[in-house]
Amino acid sequence: MTVTGFVVNKGRGPFNAAFFSALGPYIEWHVRRHKRRVFADLPETVVELGSGVGANLRYLRPGSTLVAIEPNAPMHRRLRAAAARRGVRLDLRERSAERTDLPDQSADSVISSLVLCTVADPAEVLAEVRRVLRPGGTFRFVEHVAARPGSPTRALQRMLRRPWAWTFEGCSCERDLAGLLRAAGFARVDIEPYRLHSPFITFNTQIAGIAYA
Repeated sequence: MTVTGFVVNKGRGPFNAAFFSALGPYIEWHVRRHKRRVFADLPETVVELGSGVGANLRYLRPGSTLVAIEPNAPMHRRLRAAAARRGVRLDLRERSAERTDLPDQSADSVISSLVLCTVADPAEVLAEVRRVLRPGGTFRFVEHVAARPGSPTRALQRMLRRPWAWTFEGCSCERDLAGLLRAAGFARVDIEPYRLHSPFITFNTQIAGIAYA
């Protein structure tokens, strides 16, 4: 839930940097099995949307390069420190996910986790991902999504949508990201829906998968 493509609030930006530093291990414990599957065998250079404080650096090999698209400047110090600890070369860019400024067909793999919920226009972000991926490249994602319509979780997501979005700088817990991914024009999209069991109920309906350019 990093703030990619959303205007970073001067007060909530530092709060979110501290929050995800503190809660990162707890969140990672819940989603690690899905990340291990979709982030397996990443190439030497990876583009990440919303790198945050570096939760996904553990899935890159030492000596790899991470092109980190992260507009939340309060995250940068922690991200640089985490990359140094992991032995990953960091190419940090304070850009939005909608406009990465990367060349066409320049990336073998783009990854994101808990990011498409925060962007201003997820369809535009997916179009940007397709633009920068080489033919045969992959977009690998772990995201939280809207619960099934009519379910108690969906009702809770709707009830809490405004305070949730305010706290996490635009994060929406009601997006049909699976539908957007399937409609984005990728050659193939493999999606696994699953549910977490955590106190953050609005966050517990998730998807993980790989889209192929």
